[in-house]
Amino acid sequence: MKKILSLAFVLVLSVVLAACGNSEGKDKKITVGASPSPHAEILEQAKPLLEDKGYDLEIKTINDYTTPNKLLDKGELDANYFQHTPYLETEKKSKKYKIESAGDVHLEPMAVYSKKYKNLKDLPKGATVYVSNNPAEEGRFLKFFVDAGLVKIKDGVKIEDAKFDDIVENKKDIKFNNKQSAEYLPKIYQNEKADAVIINSNFAIDQKLDPKKDSIVLEKPEDNPYTNLIAVKEGHKDDEKIKALMDALNSKDIKDYIKKEYNGSVEPAK
Repeated sequence: MKKILSLAFVLVLSVVLAACGNSEGKDKKITVGASPSPHAEILEQAKPLLEDKGYDLEIKTINDYTTPNKLLDKGELDANYFQHTPYLETEKKSKKYKIESAGDVHLEPMAVYSKKYKNLKDLPKGATVYVSNNPAEEGRFLKFFVDAGLVKIKDGVKIEDAKFDDIVENKKDIKFNNKQSAEYLPKIYQNEKADAVIINSNFAIDQKLDPKKDSIVLEKPEDNPYTNLIAVKEGHKDDEKIKALMDALNSKDIKDYIKKEYNGSVEPAK
């Protein structure tokens, strides 16, 4: 009887230890959903830094703006890396996601592209400008035209909060076409279907466009609220593996890589 009890105890202990071992192993794995460029490329550079700390980074490339938050909220990812704070807040409000920022990593200055015109003031009356269907960035699109003196918005409306409905003066009667997802905009630009196209830099870079060289206007990085961040489920930003991920992404090695690799088309977070 004693032998049977001893054997049972050993078996139970083995199961418990195995479970603990699996749990520990799981805690050493970090699964991040990311846009292909530059997010996944930056994460690849962080892999060896995390390996030195005992972590295994798995990168899941996702080339749209709707899936990463859905997967994160379901718990299928530890983190995602593709969005900025205004977009995150819009997603949380509209879809009730329980996710939050763990910290900023980089800024992708947005840019305006045109195969027909050299600057915004050259646009003809009634010009069509293609933009994404992302409502969190309408103010970001409009800022290009406000700064160029072509558009005015309602008094008291902050530019980052502005919507197309807030336009009170449009000197050239510019039409903003926002019927398409951001990932399709480079194709519209390449097919010369628009007078101008505003493209997020990650999709521009992914299609071999250089935001600094190929655009007609590049967004300024100073006081820019659109820094890309690492998002996690609420209550997990202080997890050890998330802290390790942020330490790696904010390290000098990664900042130097971003500066050298992207030459101003992507900037490290300040």
